[in-house]
Amino acid sequence: MAARERMKLTDAAVARLRPREREYTVWDTRAVGLGVRVRPTGGRSWVLLLDIGGRTKRVSLGPVGMKSLEEVRKECHACRANPEPETKTRAARPVPLFRDFVSGPWKKAHLDRYKPSGRRTVSWLVRRQFLPAFGSKPLDRISAAHVRRWFDRYSRTAPGGANRALDVLRQIMNFAAACGHIGTNPTGAIERNRRPPLTRFLSREEVARLHGVLDAQTRKGSRQQAEIVRLLLLTGCRKGEITGLRWSEVHDGMLALADSKTGPRTVPLNTQARAILDRQPRTGSPFVFPSPLDPARPRGLDFRFWYRVRREAGIEDARLHDLRHTMASHAVMNGVPVPVVSRLLGHSNVRMTLRYAHLADRDIEAAAERVGEAVAQAMAGGGETDEAR
Repeated sequence: MAARERMKLTDAAVARLRPREREYTVWDTRAVGLGVRVRPTGGRSWVLLLDIGGRTKRVSLGPVGMKSLEEVRKECHACRANPEPETKTRAARPVPLFRDFVSGPWKKAHLDRYKPSGRRTVSWLVRRQFLPAFGSKPLDRISAAHVRRWFDRYSRTAPGGANRALDVLRQIMNFAAACGHIGTNPTGAIERNRRPPLTRFLSREEVARLHGVLDAQTRKGSRQQAEIVRLLLLTGCRKGEITGLRWSEVHDGMLALADSKTGPRTVPLNTQARAILDRQPRTGSPFVFPSPLDPARPRGLDFRFWYRVRREAGIEDARLHDLRHTMASHAVMNGVPVPVVSRLLGHSNVRMTLRYAHLADRDIEAAAERVGEAVAQAMAGGGETDEAR
C-alpha cells in the first residue's frame, strides 16, 4: 500500500493541489484524520477519518470553498469529541432534490464564477433543460440512464447545445459528489456528440457582396446594425465584444477589452475599423452602440437583420461567427503568421488557431508552382549563362 501523502494544510496549499489521473487524498499533519480528497475532475472536498466502535469511517465535511480551513478544523474537533451523533445525523440527512441543490449550494458556490453572458446561458439551461428533466429527483436517484435519455433527446435538435449542457450538468454533479450526496457522477459515461469543426469563411467575392448589401442597408436606415457587422468582420472580435463595446474600452487605435471570453485583451484597430468608430455619435451613453430604448444598455444585433443581409448577399449558410473565421482566414492567406493571428483573435492557446494553418499551405503550394513555372521558362529560354551576359 502506498504511503499516505501528508502536509500541513493551509488555504494556499489546498488551492495548489492539482487533479491527477486517479483520485487521491492529502492528509493534514496538524489535525489527525483530516484530509482533502482531489478528484480527476478537479473537484476537492474535505474528508475526516473517525474511529467509531473500533471501525474507521470516512465522513465528508463538504466541498473545499464552502467553509474556511479554520471552520473545517473546528468541525473536525467536534466530530472527534462526539463522533456518534455526527455520523448518525449525516446518515439520516436526506439527499436534496436536484432543484433544491442547484438553487441553493451549487448556485451560491459556482454561478458567480461565470461571466455575465455565461451566467445567463447556465441559468437558461438550468431552467429549461435540467429542472424539467431532473428537478424533482433526489440527487442520488439520478442515474446514467436518466442522463442518457435527456442527452439523446436534446441532441436530436441541438447537438452542439447538448454538448454545452452536458458540460454544465457534469460540473453540477461533480459538486454534488464533493458534497457527499452521490458516490458516482452519472454523467461520467456519457460522451459528447462528435461534431466536425466548422471553419466556414467568406471568399473575397462573398465579402464584396456582403459589403454592398451592408451599404444598401445603411441607406435604408439600418446604419448601426450594419456598422456592427462591419466591425465584426474587420476586427475578428466575438459578437458580445462589439455589441457590448464601451467608449471607455476604445483607446488610441485599439480596443482594451476588460471582459472578453479569455480575459482582458487588447485588439489593434485597422484604419477601416477606426473610421467606423470615429463616425459613431457620442450620445452620453457608455456604449458605442446603445439601445434606442434605454441608452444605459447596449443595443445588440438583431438576428433578423443578419438573416436578411446574408440572404441578399447569397451567403445563407454563413453564421455570424463565420465573420471571425473570415478575418482569421484572410489574415493567414495574406502571410500573417499563425501565432500573430492567435493573438489577434484572443485565443487562449495557439492550437485553437491551427485550424487556419492549412490556408497558408495553399499559398506556399501556389508560390512553389509560380517559382517552378518561372524557372521552367528561364530554362526554356536557351540556357544563357552569366559569362555570356
